[in-house]
Amino acid sequence: MSLETRRTKRLSYLAPDLAATRLLNRGQSRAFPILLLIIVVAVLVASRQALLVLNALATALYVIAFLYGLYLVRQALSEPATVSVGDALARALVDSDLPVCTVLVPAYREPEVIGRLIRAMEALEYPVDRLDIKILLEEDDRATIEAARLSHPQPHIQLLEIPLGLPRTKPRACNYALRFARGDIVTIFDAEDRPDPLQLRRAAAAFMRLDRSVVCLQAKLSYYNARQNLITRWLTVEYASWFSMLLPALAAKGLPVPLGGTSMYLKRNVLNAIGGWDAFNVTEDADLGIRLHRLGYRTAVLNSTTYEEATSDFVNWIKQRSRWYKGYMQTWLVHTRHPRRLWHELGPRGFISFQLTVGATPLVPLINPLFWMLTLLWSVGHFPFIAGLFPPWLYYPGMICMVLGNFAIIYANILGARLGGYPDLLGAILLAPIYWVMMSIAALKAAAQLVRLPNFWEKTTHGLDQPSPAEGSLAVE
Repeated sequence: MSLETRRTKRLSYLAPDLAATRLLNRGQSRAFPILLLIIVVAVLVASRQALLVLNALATALYVIAFLYGLYLVRQALSEPATVSVGDALARALVDSDLPVCTVLVPAYREPEVIGRLIRAMEALEYPVDRLDIKILLEEDDRATIEAARLSHPQPHIQLLEIPLGLPRTKPRACNYALRFARGDIVTIFDAEDRPDPLQLRRAAAAFMRLDRSVVCLQAKLSYYNARQNLITRWLTVEYASWFSMLLPALAAKGLPVPLGGTSMYLKRNVLNAIGGWDAFNVTEDADLGIRLHRLGYRTAVLNSTTYEEATSDFVNWIKQRSRWYKGYMQTWLVHTRHPRRLWHELGPRGFISFQLTVGATPLVPLINPLFWMLTLLWSVGHFPFIAGLFPPWLYYPGMICMVLGNFAIIYANILGARLGGYPDLLGAILLAPIYWVMMSIAALKAAAQLVRLPNFWEKTTHGLDQPSPAEGSLAVE
């Protein structure tokens, strides 16, 4: 194994049990087939009782997820927990007091947006002698490389070619670039990002006043083409709830925070010490957030917004969402390899939160179609076997989840849209059940791909946005 490979896949050697190099470890490879065999035998031998137990477990998941969601919404509304740094304070910082900041921007097959990306990086209000921007380009991606060169980036922006290697993932490219980083703080932007120009200054000021245990700041994410079509509206509402409610609530309660894929600010010494990003995990951001928490570090949410391009067509959305779900599945499998150790490192509250924010995120849309099918069959034919699966002690909790749970999700989305500055997206929120069906399609694809191609990074196509003039202006606020 070459030294270069070891550097870009350092986590796999530093802490193999925390890396997604393998889908399952030895214990999981033994336990999961045995568990599956027990379930199959139980269903064949005692069908009604086995299905009833499985139904009870699924209903319990819905009930717990419903109550946990209410808990986080209440926390988000009662105690806003974002770190705010005003424009005046951000600009008042003396340049010589600012830390060197490394900005990594992976860009693969992005010739259409690379020029716009470089202009956005040049618009950052940060002293150029303390700014280390690296555009990460795969060495065989000649179209993007040529487009980047033709954009004539300023001298503080380096075009760094990443040598060919596997897995071809964003975290592998970032790990390679990390060895050349000069900054005390490292952040990532995606190729289509338009960050708040003062965001780096806000992050530097926030680190100066926060406890030293806070080694990561996650900025908020939103979309500059929010109103392009129904899919972009759904995505915008979802991001508003996630970054304006869920993540701040998790951070406020000292719970594990699954990071977003961009605009997170990390102390480089800590990032190096823990092995960087997992090159084999397709949601390396969420995994890193959990790993930081396990090691005793903390994350805070920065009140500054980076605007991205919302995926605007169905096929592209399925590709992106199935990758996210697959990565959450990978992250759950990796961190549950040693449940007792995880319980000890996260604590009881953190352990439960991890199961519900990472484990349940792909699991719920995966099992939803089963209950939709049962509901449809009961509505059509009142089949006796369905009635047998829902005795009163199970029927009423399930009914509460179906009615109040769905209402709570829609209401939380309305609150998130208002907090995120999108109160006009109510119509899209009321059509959310269609979006839930799309989520289930993506979850099913993710589960199938997890078995066949666990480390495959399915590329999201950018440059399809059609923002209105009003939305375009948001990107530079």
